[in-house]
Amino acid sequence: MNQHPLYHHINEIVDLEEEDFQDIINYFKPIYRKKHQFIIEAGNDVNFEFFVIKGCLKSSVFDEGGKEHIIQFAMENWWITDYNAFLHQEKAKLNIDCLEDCHLLAISYQQKEEISINNPKMERFWSKKTKTGHAALQNRILSLIKDSAKERYESLTESYPELIQRVPKKYIASFLGVSRETLSRL
Repeated sequence: MNQHPLYHHINEIVDLEEEDFQDIINYFKPIYRKKHQFIIEAGNDVNFEFFVIKGCLKSSVFDEGGKEHIIQFAMENWWITDYNAFLHQEKAKLNIDCLEDCHLLAISYQQKEEISINNPKMERFWSKKTKTGHAALQNRILSLIKDSAKERYESLTESYPELIQRVPKKYIASFLGVSRETLSRL
């Protein structure tokens, strides 16, 4: 049985045959980055979407005052890119950098399209991942609007306890939209 993390990830959503996976994995390029290295920088082209084999990353944007706002974290078996720039082949608005040494798999937009044409199961897989991602983003926005800082923190620690252990508190605070002092009180 195939032990590849991407194979297991795909099979959580669609029933993919081993031989189909062997064709699919050939589209992905392994990428290794050290802690603090960027995989995407604002203003640059966004050529890839990344699947995290090992490591932890953050996606962020800086406001006009130079304050960093965390948009997303990504750990093992998560996907990350600047999705708007990736989809529309525009310049990145986000920075994505490694919080730990990372092993990633990179795939281009064109390669995703080709896989989807050649394997309808992968089209279903990416459709499901996109819908799940949209729902998660909606829930995050609603939480930022209606939940207290304490409720947002409790939800994050309940949903992703490992993330809390791996990510510096200043980034958790930024993600939750609170100061480090507020986070310490929580």
